[in-house]
Amino acid sequence: MKILHFYRTYFPDTVGGVEQVIYQIARGSAVFGVETAVLTLTAKKDDTATLKIDNHLVYRTPLDFQIASTGFSASAFFRFAQLAREADVVHLHYPWPFMDIVHFVTRVKKPTVVTYHSDIIRQKRLLKIYRPLKELFLGSVDRIVATSANYCASSDTLQQYHDKTTVIPIGLDKASYQEPLADTLEKWRAWTRSRVGHRFFLFVGMIRYYKGLHILLEAVRGTNLPVVIVGSGPVETELKAQAAQFGLHNVHFVGALSDDDKIALLMLSYAFVFPSHLRSEAFGVSLLEGAMFGKPMISTDIGTGTSYINVHNKTGLVVPPNDPAVFRNAMQFLLDHPETAAEMGRQAEARYRELFTAAKMAAGYVDLYREVLHEREGR
Repeated sequence: MKILHFYRTYFPDTVGGVEQVIYQIARGSAVFGVETAVLTLTAKKDDTATLKIDNHLVYRTPLDFQIASTGFSASAFFRFAQLAREADVVHLHYPWPFMDIVHFVTRVKKPTVVTYHSDIIRQKRLLKIYRPLKELFLGSVDRIVATSANYCASSDTLQQYHDKTTVIPIGLDKASYQEPLADTLEKWRAWTRSRVGHRFFLFVGMIRYYKGLHILLEAVRGTNLPVVIVGSGPVETELKAQAAQFGLHNVHFVGALSDDDKIALLMLSYAFVFPSHLRSEAFGVSLLEGAMFGKPMISTDIGTGTSYINVHNKTGLVVPPNDPAVFRNAMQFLLDHPETAAEMGRQAEARYRELFTAAKMAAGYVDLYREVLHEREGR
């Protein structure tokens, strides 16, 4: 069985949650005999060569321009049509309005699965223009996949397509997270010892508006609560300025790191913080990484998959969004109760192994691919 994934960005150009999901599906479905190809856009117009990442090929077309974070590529139409003809099932990743256009213009009649990663939250005015195309697109595909029952129940859009929506939680393969080199681990152990001590809170992720990091900075203002922030993104400069204004010597921005460095900090951290305050945070792949490494978590209740990963008072603490004082209290509670924090970490890892492995996710998607193929053949 051949599967074509289509999304606006992918490894190695960008490292985000959706990219990780596609990678884990490709890696995990291979054991079922699935061949995976990924089509994406790249800003590197002078380097659009096809790449091989792990067990799958990545085809890239040049990004021509962007409107409201939506990338467009004229050459993607032909490339998508070509690759889709060779595939048994096309797997699209929503939201990306340009993808909807390509879907209709190319008129590819292959079974189509859409993973619904998030509602459109910020671009309210553009959403009014896009809504007719969105509804036509979602109405035309064979299946829609929500990444958690929480999000499925709280999304007005998904409720419109309840009859063809299924839930397949995102999963990760811990074996794909190679243990860091001894030198790397020792480097970060020495760094944390001198900067934040051995009990520090870690955030990992793209630094975007919905991540709630401004709330985290407010939460630790005037305290000694140590925080390490891994990642880069559009609001990074703004947040660093806020930290400087607050005089936060206990908060350290270390930028985007290699996997080796990131894993070292995950292993060394005391707890994982995830203050996302808007529904744009539909699941929280990096939060799941925290659970996978057995860390107690602090997240907020925004009606999405974050509260499916992190269960209040079991795997960590779930607090109301946009409340720095409550978030601060949660951080202090974990520091003051190390035995409780350690047990939450154990429960977090156990929940990961029960519900969120890449093998479980891949098996769910392979079953779905077979189902839509069978339904098409029966028509």
